[in-house]
Amino acid sequence: MQSPIHPGKVAWTGDNPGIYLKETDDGPWTGLATYFRINYSPFGLGRGVLLLEQPDEAATLPRACNVCITDNEPLARYLMAGFFSKFASFRVSAGTQAVSYLPLLEARSAGDTRSRYQEILRSAELEVVMTWDGLTEPYAVDMPPEKGPTQRHEMYSLFIDAASAGITVNGRPLRGRVTTRNFDGGKKSSAFLAFSESWMEMPADEAARGTP
Repeated sequence: MQSPIHPGKVAWTGDNPGIYLKETDDGPWTGLATYFRINYSPFGLGRGVLLLEQPDEAATLPRACNVCITDNEPLARYLMAGFFSKFASFRVSAGTQAVSYLPLLEARSAGDTRSRYQEILRSAELEVVMTWDGLTEPYAVDMPPEKGPTQRHEMYSLFIDAASAGITVNGRPLRGRVTTRNFDGGKKSSAFLAFSESWMEMPADEAARGTP
């Protein structure tokens, strides 16, 4: 009988909703944000947002608002190095490598995950509001390592896609609108809630069998 306990090490678990915007479906990303609220990691608890106001600019403040606002910078750097920088939308964006880290002063959630939901985060200089509208039915995902962005982790999560969404910085909306993103050979909304997300390291014996 197969054990119900996953043999791999837990890398982290928590929530990781995202909003990725484009002005045209075949154009470049014009605004990217991924929120994180981590319940367990090697660096403890933490929350924050990785924001690329200008994804195509390898720059940060004051030239470009490409920042990470967080209450646990070591955790944020761990997530950035091993996970977020490998997500498809961030991997192709020059701004990912230029973010600066700002202390989080306040964070709160608002709305209802059945219809309209928000994450609001504030640093000394910035207030970032992520809004998801037109939320659809939830679905569960079990992503094997070979199909995932890191190629090293199995990922479990509950997803809820949004029909529309937006990101504001100090009340100013980022350019673009919701489009689609590649997902397991198909297309999914580029704005989504991802809750109860767990990343499990691939066991050593599976790695030895040559999983890419």
